[in-house]
Amino acid sequence: MSAFIILGSQWGDEGKGKITDYIAKSADVVVRFQGGNNAGHTVEVGSKQYKLHLVPSGILYKDKINVIGNGVVLDPKALFEEMDYLKKLDVSISPENLMISDRAQLIMPYHKVLDGIKERARGKNDIGTTGKGIGPCYTDKMERSGIRVCDLMHEDVFKEKLQENLKVKNDIITKVYGENPLDFDSIYREYINYGKTLAPYVKDISVEVYKNIKDGRKVLFEGAQGSLLDVDYGTYPYVTSSSTIAGGVCIGAGIGPTMITGAVGVAKAYTTRVGKGPFTTELFDETGNWIRENGHEYGVTTGRARRCGWLDLVILKSSARLSGLTSFAITKIDTLAGLEKVKVCTGYKLNGKVIDYVPASLEDLAKCEPVYEEFQGWSKSIENARTYDELPGSAKKYLRKIEEFTDTKISIVSVGPGRDQTIDISHI
Repeated sequence: MSAFIILGSQWGDEGKGKITDYIAKSADVVVRFQGGNNAGHTVEVGSKQYKLHLVPSGILYKDKINVIGNGVVLDPKALFEEMDYLKKLDVSISPENLMISDRAQLIMPYHKVLDGIKERARGKNDIGTTGKGIGPCYTDKMERSGIRVCDLMHEDVFKEKLQENLKVKNDIITKVYGENPLDFDSIYREYINYGKTLAPYVKDISVEVYKNIKDGRKVLFEGAQGSLLDVDYGTYPYVTSSSTIAGGVCIGAGIGPTMITGAVGVAKAYTTRVGKGPFTTELFDETGNWIRENGHEYGVTTGRARRCGWLDLVILKSSARLSGLTSFAITKIDTLAGLEKVKVCTGYKLNGKVIDYVPASLEDLAKCEPVYEEFQGWSKSIENARTYDELPGSAKKYLRKIEEFTDTKISIVSVGPGRDQTIDISHI
């Protein structure tokens, strides 16, 4: 591994934090390349549980360099709160082990206000945003009116940009939505103080990451959300505002594609989704509720209950194609223990034909009927399994089906949330 990617292969919440933490033990640098504090990664080490949103999962190792890339939208207040939370859990954070891109876009108070206002205005057509200002911040980035971390390092530049932006945003807030305007002076003072605290961490991360790869160090790129939430290839418009697939690494971290040597797609042994949008294998019965409760399927960031369904291999095959996955890491196979029968979706029936890809049109996707293949379940708990041989035969058959259908090998199987509940089968 010289430059390796870990991505979500479904709708997010696949367990990327745990897998990143596990693989990071053999890495030197861990890089977040997109998203913001709308992401939630949970890592368990021994008796401690860590909930991460912006800080890369490699922070739990004292000897790793962690990088927040230019593709991330950064809420300074949320970052500092997370850093304080981690320090209280005895996690060491300093400019020695955390770098922040000078090109990262800043989430401003008006982004969060507009996020909430616009979501409420959509009514029944709401997208299900977390309300953290992610979308409006990316909108300003593409509109070329965003404020970047480097702007905070120049107070006069920041002041001018804030004045221009706040005038426009306050006009929208007051004249379009009838809400109260935001105060320039309080925002200016708040963010200037953030800039002073951020300054020691700020680097040109493209230069730093490139140098580390060239020097032979192992760099791990950590994705947020999942492939089906990608702004181009996800179930648009019920997606996030950034590129969550492998191609996003090059832009979000500032390195060329020829430097990337592999990509692991993290996937649950079943499928979950938060918010609206078609979900072909969704279960509305007792089995769906059982999976939700047994798998503790509630959002780390929002606390919202996740929709649950059978494993959708069509999605995994699409994710493998889009990101050129070299392997899968399958998580939460332990959650399914106790079910007499389990199913996987091997195709979508659409207008009388069976397809094996996710259609672009949500109207078409909503019409799709799942084509299932049924497997014998595994009744005993497998949370104590530490080798592939210790897994039940029926679970192994289930895993082999994933490999065969997606034409992608499985390198890791997770049987629980703990760091030690991880089976490395990359050598098998």
